[in-house]
Amino acid sequence: MTALQRFLRLLLAITLVAGGASSTTAWGQIVSQSSLTNVVSTPRVRAELMAQAPDGVVPGQSVWVGLQLQHQPHWHTYWKNAGDSGLPTQLQWTLPAGVTAGDIAWPVPQKIRIGTLANYGYEGTVLLPVPLTIAQNFKPALFASNLEVKLKASWLVCRTECIPEDGEFVLEIPLKGSTALNHSLFDAALAAHPKPLAGDSQVEISGKTLKVSVAGLPAALEGQTLEFFPETPEVIETAAPFTQAWHGNVWTAQVPISSERSNSPALMPVVLATRSGTGVTGYLAEAKVLGNWPKVAAAATVSPALNAALQANAALAPASTTSTLTLTAALLGALLGGLILNLMPCVFPVLAIKVLGFTRHAGDRRAHRIGALAYTAGVLVSFLALGALLLALRAAGEQLGWGFQLQSPAVIASLAVLFTVIGLNLAGVFEFGRLLPSSVAALEARHPVVNSFLSGALVVAIASPCTAPFMGAALGLAVGLPATQALAVFGAIGVGMALPYLAAGLVPAVAGWLPRPGAWMDVFRRLMAFPMFATVAWLVWVLGQQSGIDGAGALLALLVAFSAVLWAFTLAGRSRTVVATLSIAFFALVAGAVGQYVVKPLASPPTVASDGRWQPWEPGRVDQIVAAGRPVFVDFTAAWCVTCQYNKKTTLANAAVLADLKAKNVALLRADWTRRDPAIGAAIGQLGRSGVPVYVLYEAGRAPQVLSEVLSVSEVRAAIARL
Repeated sequence: MTALQRFLRLLLAITLVAGGASSTTAWGQIVSQSSLTNVVSTPRVRAELMAQAPDGVVPGQSVWVGLQLQHQPHWHTYWKNAGDSGLPTQLQWTLPAGVTAGDIAWPVPQKIRIGTLANYGYEGTVLLPVPLTIAQNFKPALFASNLEVKLKASWLVCRTECIPEDGEFVLEIPLKGSTALNHSLFDAALAAHPKPLAGDSQVEISGKTLKVSVAGLPAALEGQTLEFFPETPEVIETAAPFTQAWHGNVWTAQVPISSERSNSPALMPVVLATRSGTGVTGYLAEAKVLGNWPKVAAAATVSPALNAALQANAALAPASTTSTLTLTAALLGALLGGLILNLMPCVFPVLAIKVLGFTRHAGDRRAHRIGALAYTAGVLVSFLALGALLLALRAAGEQLGWGFQLQSPAVIASLAVLFTVIGLNLAGVFEFGRLLPSSVAALEARHPVVNSFLSGALVVAIASPCTAPFMGAALGLAVGLPATQALAVFGAIGVGMALPYLAAGLVPAVAGWLPRPGAWMDVFRRLMAFPMFATVAWLVWVLGQQSGIDGAGALLALLVAFSAVLWAFTLAGRSRTVVATLSIAFFALVAGAVGQYVVKPLASPPTVASDGRWQPWEPGRVDQIVAAGRPVFVDFTAAWCVTCQYNKKTTLANAAVLADLKAKNVALLRADWTRRDPAIGAAIGQLGRSGVPVYVLYEAGRAPQVLSEVLSVSEVRAAIARL
């Protein structure tokens, strides 16, 4: 149980005693982050760290540990040479002093064909054994009874799509006593490890073919057809057929050299294997390479057709961008995007405050004009400041995009506090005039211009992540323009956003459309508290995506405690002093106990839940899937992006759209940018965008197709139909 859990349960108990409540389930369901274990399970793989130490841990001897991977049907991971695609499983050990880990004793793999490609890997269950050497001078820690072995493993698991996964494991091996429950698994894995051959083997380069000769094989194998696996990657055409024959007791084969070969070994280890009902038996030959390798082809991580298409797209991109989105078009798009931002739900609550102020001073036209100009100045200065900061950070090498401020838990928490205060004020819980010293209150009353300016700044802070239609392309162009032109685009967004309020302040006819002051204003004011609280709920949810349920719970506890402080100051006389002192002390207690969880990021980024449709985006995955002949649709999204969430719940959940995607066998990837991720930022930048949402269709041989930011069902279905 974490410190946060203990504190929240104590807080819950105090609340129940005070209020007579009877349920204890709400806070009790907060769970802690899981600790290290020897088993990690995903929807595709169950990974377990196990040991084989029948004699205990003895200095000068070895013990075996291994990572067992149990694959779901049709899924596989990879051998040390993955073949045409894929990555081998990686193991990183953390061991006590005097204990060293050897290499993986790779069992013989199998050839796995996917379309026109062939890979080397494992299906079903495989154990990857590793020897741990115990030094002669090994001394365990005082009073220690176990040898602690920690492992950080990563593996790529594939079916038709590929998903990178990882896990952290810990295992306690008794120093004395026997650990041999898994001896049969280790015996089978080590038996499947290729046995070295002593014969003289060689590989002769003959044009585009390798002539392989392996000697020293058991006589019982003569005449049999053997499986062939080169340990050196990117040398042969893995999927191509090859011929094999026996010349006496020497096994020979002619294997085609890859047209995209990237390695030129002088010594080429090869594995030959035979399978029977009792398992697989492998043999390892260290073959000398005779002759000169052909010229190495340029390294390629994608198919030649896709690589050519990407190069052509890169060559055309600057001209295309310049011709289709000039600076004038960018300014107009930014202006229109700023106008549409006023309709976003994260902006409306703040604008409601300004409208209320208009109606309260309906007859003061001069105050309207000055307030509108100050509000516009606040919006413009804030947009220009954010734009300048973004440009400066990107120039320094940071992969940031528009809305980057909401990738900070501290900023989100600060905004949640601010909107809670505004909501409580609108609901009538307190008045600022009663909380502030008289001198400050008088200063605030004498400078309404400052209030209007700060209102504009607040709107920008909360609205900038809500990328609206026509704005994404303009911002994408802006970050690549000279600083002056880029800031002009940011300024155009600000003008568009401030324009409705500016028009109402400067044009009497527009202001005349507003209703006259009356008793309805108090009702309207209290009504506007609820959009404020709704915004707080959204911000808490966004924080939960970054700091987890502990962070969201901690922020809620802080907001409640802070609200109690504000309410205490509305009291009068001695009760104000007593209750305010107690509430401040309580707030300090809450802040000290759980405040750290608000800004503490999760140990690992949240992953996209695999529901059989959407899979997490990873660098290189699009190229890999497209190279296998399958189109890909990528959703670049974030929890703090309202447009993203709208599209996700509507168009991207539409049954007809999902049916079309399934019919075309489109792989669906989701890139979650809720937390800062330089790789996602770089990918968005390469598409000519600067923020989310971004929706892209990839297909072999064609340039990526970027769709609109507010998706319609017809647009997506039309794009899918062109595949």
